[in-house]
Amino acid sequence: MKRVMYSGAGLLVVALLFLVFNIGVGKWLTGVRLDLTEHKLYSISPGTRQILSGLEKPIDLYFFYSNSGSKELVPLRGYALRVEELLKAYEREAGGKLRLHIIDPQPFSDEEDRANGFGLQAMPLRQGVAPVYFGLVGTDSHNNAQVIPFFPLEQEERLEYDISRLIQTLAQPKRPVVGLLSTLPVNGGFDMSRQRKIEPWVLIQEIRREFELRELMSDVAQIPPEITVLMLVHPQKLTQSTLYAIDQFVLRGGKLLAFVDPLSEQDPGAEHFGITSKDKSSDLAPLFKAWGVQMQPGKLLADGSYALFDSAGEGRRPIPRPFTLELPQAALSRDDPSTSGLESISLSTVGIIEPIEGATTRFTPLMHSSDYAMPLDVIRFEKTVDLDRLMQEFPLHSQRYVTAARIQGPARSAFADGIDGHRDGLKQTQQINVIVVADTDLLSDRMWLHIQDFNGRPIPQPWTDNASFVINALDNLSGSDALNSLRSRGRYSRPFTVVEQMQRKAEASFREKQSALQRRLDETERKLAQLQELRVDKTQAPDAQQQAAIRQFEQEKMRIRQQLREVQYQLNVDIDALGGLLKVVNIILVPLLLTLCMLMVWGIRRVRQKRSLCR
Repeated sequence: MKRVMYSGAGLLVVALLFLVFNIGVGKWLTGVRLDLTEHKLYSISPGTRQILSGLEKPIDLYFFYSNSGSKELVPLRGYALRVEELLKAYEREAGGKLRLHIIDPQPFSDEEDRANGFGLQAMPLRQGVAPVYFGLVGTDSHNNAQVIPFFPLEQEERLEYDISRLIQTLAQPKRPVVGLLSTLPVNGGFDMSRQRKIEPWVLIQEIRREFELRELMSDVAQIPPEITVLMLVHPQKLTQSTLYAIDQFVLRGGKLLAFVDPLSEQDPGAEHFGITSKDKSSDLAPLFKAWGVQMQPGKLLADGSYALFDSAGEGRRPIPRPFTLELPQAALSRDDPSTSGLESISLSTVGIIEPIEGATTRFTPLMHSSDYAMPLDVIRFEKTVDLDRLMQEFPLHSQRYVTAARIQGPARSAFADGIDGHRDGLKQTQQINVIVVADTDLLSDRMWLHIQDFNGRPIPQPWTDNASFVINALDNLSGSDALNSLRSRGRYSRPFTVVEQMQRKAEASFREKQSALQRRLDETERKLAQLQELRVDKTQAPDAQQQAAIRQFEQEKMRIRQQLREVQYQLNVDIDALGGLLKVVNIILVPLLLTLCMLMVWGIRRVRQKRSLCR
């Protein structure tokens, strides 16, 4: 038998069997997958299965992809294959309720005209190569259409979410109604001082894609009954009638998502008789008190561990800004649908939320600070801040402060006797559902995305999960959470968390040593200045004592600079050492271990062979 296997005919048979095996696997086992990624990024999630199981009428999906025109675009072809396989998995999972059509629109063909008719546009991905179609169209039985114009390679982590959202929109054309009451220019407008148009915030546009968004005036006296979720953004100086309308809306079962702020950087300031108000805070203190929660008045949260860094120029160390934060996954609730699975949320000049003692409601933190944080007066931000000195003020181990929370449970009205003209309103309820966030800046474009130019077309590139958090919260409050698991499935990038922690520790050590050296330098300069003041005749050359002091100062200055350079060098020593260790492990240790394992296996087999021969 061994002779046959090692002969030419045997090797030919093995090669043929291997070829047949590969063809069979490619033809009959295309739907079989083994997904070993952390967040199951290549598998259909339970949220998608829930959406597909709820389909009542068939939906047609048209995948337009220029297969013949993209033969030289290897990355695009690989991504297109993944999109096609995922769409086929949708079709299989839907049990006949989804019909997939794969179309290769040739230039000047009917298929190209059809793609253009749906609103798809070919993208010129490279000079000298014909434009490529790479989009999806979904239609229902009433010829309603939903379109994904193009699948950007940079947004691969959103693939399943975008497809599932398209299907759910067609399956449930009636979207939840969200009422928006904001005193910030979230919907754009015109800046009179700069004489230019203000574009709507991208996050508001994202919300419009998911929900029916209705704007409410800041002096509204009654919340329309068709509104499912009320979204308040910087509710500044609301009238009593508006506060009462919000109070009654919550008591009758309406859901509330409130963004308040001790200092909103997006607030342009209101003008009264030509004078711009400096008060850029917002609060719902009367309502919050009735719901068992409060925002610390006049306080900002500063955090030394979660502070974002600003570059101070080439060759200089980055500067921490403890008022501008990026909360990691560890600072977000894993149990609440609005934050579960998110990786980071960025905030700026954020407030502190805390429960009131004796409250009947349940206070569930959604976001919190590190234990290297402290509250500061708003005035500290408005003035020029010495950031290095501020970082020294942080306590080593403080409490964690809450920046966003969910409030649930029984609550009473903030207006026990009602208001004029409305004395017979609701007085209490057994269940409210309110999410409070002590920041409004997280909604602005600068806090969560970059706009990248893609062949003349602006493509938003999120760098944090701010938009996902807001839409998750609206989905959950409106009663539709099927997309939450998709939107929160994680990203493909995996940050080096150990390296980041080492950088933060090294940066803290550097700041401490630098401050000590700087104090020594300041003290030396002060002594020299005192010595110069004692000179009677400033025109004469310094005497021997003064010259000795000057030499001592210069020597001290040189020593300080040398020590500062040494501290700067030590910043990355641990990181470089870790990198060297990983190289040794990957290049030497792993191959060595594999070699030893192979030698052990070979040795065991030799021993067994000798024993069998001896018998």
